[in-house]
Amino acid sequence: MIVCSVNHIAKSFGGNIIFENLSFEVHEGNRVGLVGRNGCGKTTLLKLLANQETVDGGVIHWKKGLKVGYLAQIPEYKDLIVKDVLKTAFDQLVETETKLQKLEVEMGQELTPNHLQMLMDQYGKLQDDFILNGGYEMDAQMDRVSHGLNIIELLDKPFSLLSGGEKTKVGLALSLLKNPELLLLDEPTNHLDLMAIEWLGTFLKEYTGTIILISHDRYFLDEVVTKVLDMEDGEIELYHTNFSGFVKEKEERLLREFQEYQEQQRKIKKMKEAIKRLREWANRANPPSAALHKRATNMQRALDRMEKLDRPKLDVKKMAIDFEANDRSGKDVIKLEDVSKSFGGRTLFEKVNMLLQYKDRTAIVGENGTGKSTLIKMILGECESDLGTVKVGSNVKIGYLSQHVFHTIGDDRVIDVFRSEVTVNEGEARHILARFLFYGPAVFRKVNQLSGGERMRLRLAQLMYQDINLLVLDEPTNHLDIDSCEVLEEALEQFNGTILAVSHDRYFLNKLFNKIYWLQDGTVFYFDGNYDWAKEKLGALKVVQPVVTEKTTLKKVEKLKTSAVPMLVMDIEQKLEELEAQIHLLKQRMETGIDLEMLQKQFTELERMEAEREHLYKQLDDVV
Repeated sequence: MIVCSVNHIAKSFGGNIIFENLSFEVHEGNRVGLVGRNGCGKTTLLKLLANQETVDGGVIHWKKGLKVGYLAQIPEYKDLIVKDVLKTAFDQLVETETKLQKLEVEMGQELTPNHLQMLMDQYGKLQDDFILNGGYEMDAQMDRVSHGLNIIELLDKPFSLLSGGEKTKVGLALSLLKNPELLLLDEPTNHLDLMAIEWLGTFLKEYTGTIILISHDRYFLDEVVTKVLDMEDGEIELYHTNFSGFVKEKEERLLREFQEYQEQQRKIKKMKEAIKRLREWANRANPPSAALHKRATNMQRALDRMEKLDRPKLDVKKMAIDFEANDRSGKDVIKLEDVSKSFGGRTLFEKVNMLLQYKDRTAIVGENGTGKSTLIKMILGECESDLGTVKVGSNVKIGYLSQHVFHTIGDDRVIDVFRSEVTVNEGEARHILARFLFYGPAVFRKVNQLSGGERMRLRLAQLMYQDINLLVLDEPTNHLDIDSCEVLEEALEQFNGTILAVSHDRYFLNKLFNKIYWLQDGTVFYFDGNYDWAKEKLGALKVVQPVVTEKTTLKKVEKLKTSAVPMLVMDIEQKLEELEAQIHLLKQRMETGIDLEMLQKQFTELERMEAEREHLYKQLDDVV
């Protein structure tokens, strides 16, 4: 059944056409990813589907009585705590519950048999309706969503005192709890940590309604969507696959269309040459040949009637980023030794040890509120530790990209903000900004009118033309479209300095970073590998040993690393690191192996190595 039908719609703002003649259908149970470059009109289309804005042309048909859920501007709940805000998702059920409670009070009074029977009948009908609509599951649903999105600590706080990001998370929880038939989500992962994103992906996969979502998170799109709507140059195309399939299919379609275009161009060229020759031959004849002129005219008419194919855009304009460190830093770039930090009596973390060396690609991950941003502020010198030391190495020049970039800028223009940190004349500034997709009059727009993605591009332009050799990135992909994320990743891969990042983009983490510091329960776990490897190892640690024991052991190991450590302990640690690497490589070979005899030998070897690892850990515990 068709949930929503879009027929030849158009929309423009201030004389600028956003799109026109868009048509597509969304069927019941579809999970659709809406993708496209920043500014192509994705959010505008979502608002039209939510019936929050009107189309300038065309029409949108919704299924009769369709219940639509869209997280837009969150209303202010001045006198409610977060728990009560979430309860508004069950307004009808709460009303029914209140009626049931009133009837219970009435039935407890002295009544005539007839009156009592009447009240009992009313109570029975209301109770059936309450049960049928999941009344007794309200608290369980609220609990599930609150835990999943990691907002348990917010439940008893006044909604009006929450930050913008916290309000957005509560608004997302409210949208999920309302359980609409058509759920519209615009960048739902932006304010979520990694664990919440993974939970949301699982939740949406099991969602019984229809979903249309905008996201730049490629893993999230792959996990959730079964169809992709691609918006480009005012047109829209539907692909019946997930995001990875869409990328492949789009590339194949563009190549096919380009081949068809080239073939038609060759045909047109031959027809034009033939027409030209026929007319020359007709004019040379004595007398001029009417028959040849007629053939040329007929061929020209056929050429005019031919439907000309547009040249497909294989090379879409993208940002041109090229980071380069002119002066290298010393070997040790950042060093944290036994660093602890508390706020308001709450310990964020303690005895944290970190080491960033020249050309390292290091990421800090963990749930929201574990202290990732605080660690970044300490490195930048914006915050001091309670205990321990934070050392910045010699000749380190830091470039910082914040997720809240330019939020405090007033009416300053793009070109003025750029030149405030990059010393160039206006002509050169315009040339540079064009490389970051700010063309013509766009450089004179006010920064407070820019979207999140545009602000991020402006800050990247500034960083590229500054003398830096350490990039500190705080959620750098948050507001960028997928094309811009890919350009940024390519530029960072080529960067000849050191990178430290906080990110919840799993694709970004896996592609670029080979050292992970994972903040959890006030402790930092270090993993020499990408995000997937770190997650697997962290899970294995929890399974093998109780969490408390593991944390205690790791704290002891960290302490030993920064004190006068006996040679025996250093030898054991070195052997453990080598053994872990060997086990990892062996597991990778086993995953791709097909020879049964070889697999049996590899399994035997794996058991031996794991037994040796357990023995080494026991030795380490004894020494500690």
